[in-house]
Amino acid sequence: MVIYPASLDLDGDVSGMLLRRDGQSPVIGVNDSRPPLRQRFTIAHELGHLLLHPGREVVLDRPVRINLRVGLSSTATDREEIEANAFAASLLMPADMVREQVILLPVAIRQDPGRCTTALAERFEASASAMGFRLINLGLVS
Repeated sequence: MVIYPASLDLDGDVSGMLLRRDGQSPVIGVNDSRPPLRQRFTIAHELGHLLLHPGREVVLDRPVRINLRVGLSSTATDREEIEANAFAASLLMPADMVREQVILLPVAIRQDPGRCTTALAERFEASASAMGFRLINLGLVS
């Protein structure tokens, strides 16, 4: 399987999309107006959809299946979006590696949730928001 990445100028709050057509390689589109760290997470999120979910069929000139990453994707209200976010977080910020890096931080930084989140976000090339959710979900900060 080959995935063709596409940088797109997407409207509204769409961060990315996954397009699948029978017999063709999938295409992951990423909104190029988003910051690079957001684009990186969006690509991982769409990979999660590719591996975990069949997508919703949309008929253009022929049937295709599509998943969109929109603002609601991060609100944890849709099972598929929750699963795709969890996949992306696990791919970009593996639990064992995050735990290992927390231990390696100086104690003063480790004990300050904000500084800990920022330091780890830089190490994993993730947004502070994504790392904050990851640390909470792993039970490493409250």
